[in-house]
Amino acid sequence: MTFNTITTCIEDNVGTLTLHRPEAMNALNQEMMREVLQVITAWDSDATVRAIVLTGSDKVFAAGADIKEMLNVEYLDALQANFLNDWTCIANCRTPTVAAVAGYALGGGCEIAMMCDFILCAENAQFGQPEVRIGTMPGLGGTQRLTRQIGKAKAMDLCLTGRMMGALEAERSGLVARVLPCSELLIEARKVARQIASYSAPAVLLNRESVNAAMNTTLTQGLAIERHAFYSLFGSVDQQEGMSAFSDKRQPEFSH
Repeated sequence: MTFNTITTCIEDNVGTLTLHRPEAMNALNQEMMREVLQVITAWDSDATVRAIVLTGSDKVFAAGADIKEMLNVEYLDALQANFLNDWTCIANCRTPTVAAVAGYALGGGCEIAMMCDFILCAENAQFGQPEVRIGTMPGLGGTQRLTRQIGKAKAMDLCLTGRMMGALEAERSGLVARVLPCSELLIEARKVARQIASYSAPAVLLNRESVNAAMNTTLTQGLAIERHAFYSLFGSVDQQEGMSAFSDKRQPEFSH
């Protein structure tokens, strides 16, 4: 299928979705949102796609929302249309998602990267929530996910000053998992995604759900969720195969 603002491919059970509006620094517009929604929804219901990589170009992941589209939006227009809500398909996706960020990830670009399970970034990556500079604020979770990932002080710093955070600071702050040379970023992101896709799908799913629960529950509640998920995997075929393969010193053959 052909798209106007993104490119896609599936290889080795990994779907790669590339934001592609080079003339607009991959600014997030309504058309891109609809196309991303279509692809993520399709891949999330396809059992053969077991991990997703979300990326941009080597110079820009996404430089924010398309300001031209928002110039004439009024309060009731945004409220009634649930403006920008379809981007949450990334956060709601049950398939593991890895953001591979090079260059600028600003405003909405930073926010959709944070919707992924984790971020790998290139050495030239720059993250930021500069909306305050144009008299507005983040609207795709920037004040919420950023605070949970890097803490109140850093989040306030970025949101109130509009400054950018480089790759090394982002890694130190816990925003990104790894910093890589730009030439290796997409190669490594796909390698990581293939590794995730090779493991038992039920085990991956329950690992994700338990980690995500830690962000929204008390420690006691989270431990109960983790323990129940742990017990439940003892009813899976893949658990038996994985432990038998380990005992037999061979590679497991998961059936998912």
